Amino acid sequence: MTELQIMSEAFLQALVAGLLVGGLYGLMCLGLAMIFSIMRVINFAQGDFMMLGMYVAYFLLIMSGSQSILGTYASIFLMVPIMFMVGYLVHYFLISRVTGSRTSQLEGDGHYAQLILTLGIALILQNGGMMLFGSQLVSIRTPLSSGAWEVGPLWGDFISIFINKGRGVAMLVSLLVIVLFTVLVNRTRLGKALRAAADNPVASSYMGINVNSAYRMAFALGTCITALAGGLLATNYPFQPFVGLEFVIIMYAGVVLGGIGSIVGAFWGGMVIGLVQQLSSLILPMQLQNAAIFVFFLLIVTLRPQGLFGRISERT
Repeated sequence: MTELQIMSEAFLQALVAGLLVGGLYGLMCLGLAMIFSIMRVINFAQGDFMMLGMYVAYFLLIMSGSQSILGTYASIFLMVPIMFMVGYLVHYFLISRVTGSRTSQLEGDGHYAQLILTLGIALILQNGGMMLFGSQLVSIRTPLSSGAWEVGPLWGDFISIFINKGRGVAMLVSLLVIVLFTVLVNRTRLGKALRAAADNPVASSYMGINVNSAYRMAFALGTCITALAGGLLATNYPFQPFVGLEFVIIMYAGVVLGGIGSIVGAFWGGMVIGLVQQLSSLILPMQLQNAAIFVFFLLIVTLRPQGLFGRISERT
């Protein structure tokens, strides 16, 4: 096997790994973008909602007593409506107090209160998780996580690419979610209400749209989508109550990189981050992979401040 073949195989393997990891990052960013782009709320607790979803899926799997592939993914998908209700209730009882029509009476249009509130929710979830679940690393075991599909050989008898089965399934789910989400936003009455509430909440309320209800749906959907990404991630990644801190910065980087206001763009922003992270491993040690992400991020926002898929426009 020549040096060129070795380098080609390493590059292709890193490229595939980047796409697989990027699919999960994109799903995380999609959930955050639902909240950030529609409500203009900087949600510090988004990573911790993801952590909570991981634990919900984990305990659902334990309660089912099944270690099969079907039982594992059933637990993950059953977690999604639970986290939807969690997001719905959190918005109803807490977030709605500092968003929507009530913000006109608050200093800074409620943004200061939103920052403190979401930070407080994050701290409660982290420390509450530590008290309830402990600090021990756990994961959602599935036989797919330890298996791989082989693609190749691609160059004579050499260069084979291995695709982790667990991450491959997660990538397929991510693509399915982004397709369904695109249909939801562009083709349904709910999607039109969400877009209207994001573009001009005052005009939307005059047209009969319940802006507070639209925000509540956006928050609940954003929470459960990010939680779904966390559940899929948990099949390959051990987690503990502070795992959200490791990913919330990546989520915001993906949203900004994709373009503020572009929800689908946030998914592709997450994909780009996954690719940069894995391709950088070819020339950088593992400890510097996140540094490579933010060097690329700073380069893009310097050259294109509106992000890869955003538009320069004045929000009314």
